[in-house]
Amino acid sequence: MPKEIINTVNAPSAIGTYSQAVKVGKIVYLSGQIPLVPDTMEMISNDIEQQIHQVFKNLSAVAEAAGADLQAMVKLNIYLTNLAHFPAVNEIMSQYFKEPYPARAAIGVAALPKNAQVEMDGIIDLNEDYSY
Repeated sequence: MPKEIINTVNAPSAIGTYSQAVKVGKIVYLSGQIPLVPDTMEMISNDIEQQIHQVFKNLSAVAEAAGADLQAMVKLNIYLTNLAHFPAVNEIMSQYFKEPYPARAAIGVAALPKNAQVEMDGIIDLNEDYSY
């Protein structure tokens, strides 16, 4: 199956040698998003809640460019420089997802690009209508 590169100006452009997302068949692999504001390519703020919201907005923009929304996500990976922020991730995630939730991993890391406190990536399945 050929791969299709997904790209949108509504999410931060890649800051390395990667694509925002790659679609193979009906599966979309979203690259990691950090809390950069697409228009400025600057971090939204140092506030963790604002960073989490911005990451979900960035993932939403890439999902939309692929023809889906976050509800089509089947796997979400969350990277945090401080796992004490995990309750905030749960609270804010509930504003972007409804049941059934995607499978998920939350991983504590020593550092993230541009000193972000959070990064997320995921996998979207376009095979079904997930707009519950």
